[in-house]
Amino acid sequence: YALNRWDAFCLFLEDGRVAIDNNPAERAMRPIGIGRKNWLFAGNDAGGETLARAMTLIESAKLSGLDPQAYLADVLARINDHINPRLYELLPWNWKPLPTGDNKIAA
Repeated sequence: YALNRWDAFCLFLEDGRVAIDNNPAERAMRPIGIGRKNWLFAGNDAGGETLARAMTLIESAKLSGLDPQAYLADVLARINDHINPRLYELLPWNWKPLPTGDNKIAA
């Protein structure tokens, strides 16, 4: 296996941008592996699909460098009044928090 892929294994020696291992990628996938058993008890297929959508948003927010809880709280507070053709603005990679005076979150 290693000899057939020797060029790929030695790539990190030639290009300093290439990591010697893939630990960050494996750590990013760890929550999915841990949650797999918990997802068996989502109730039904619709519950599992809802959970998959939620995890997609949470992990996308993390990949975009956002605090998932702050992101989801802001999006859920804004989505009802947001203009439909501009929903793309609420995606994790486009999201910008409202200035503190404009937030309409009620206690």
